[in-house]
Amino acid sequence: MPSFAQHTERDQRIIDRLRTALDNDLLAHERFHDVVRLDVKAARIIEVLGILKNEFDFNFLTSLCGMHHPGEAMELAVVYHLHSMRNGHRLRVKTWLPMAHPEIPTATGLWPTANWMERETWDFYGIRFTGHPNLKRILNMEDFPAFPMRKDYPLEDPTRHDKNDSMFGR
Repeated sequence: MPSFAQHTERDQRIIDRLRTALDNDLLAHERFHDVVRLDVKAARIIEVLGILKNEFDFNFLTSLCGMHHPGEAMELAVVYHLHSMRNGHRLRVKTWLPMAHPEIPTATGLWPTANWMERETWDFYGIRFTGHPNLKRILNMEDFPAFPMRKDYPLEDPTRHDKNDSMFGR
């Protein structure tokens, strides 16, 4: 099992390599609970994921998911959790997208397992993965008019008149 110091050294090599490759497109990095998170521009995401897979042996895409942060300049995000099984090392990559145009290239060419994860992210957040082989809803109906994990709807039904909000501390 690699030590914390070995992971820290490896993380620094990854950060240095990405800084060299991306110039100013590596937006931020931080360590949180022994996992480094890298923030990169969406336009460079496939390049970054390719470097991580091919040069640093992050051969397993653990998960890919969407996030919605209302009120931020870039409201939507895609988060990739990567794992190098050979090195026992994990990494998180995050990229931000505007609500007006949430598009990002597909990662299915690097990890075929991204297929269903990207479909679920499309289904729930409306993030379009360009170049995806079969981007369609998997849990909601095809004609469903919204993206249920976005926080762009009222928390309660405004048509209800049978509730007394004072009973709920409001």
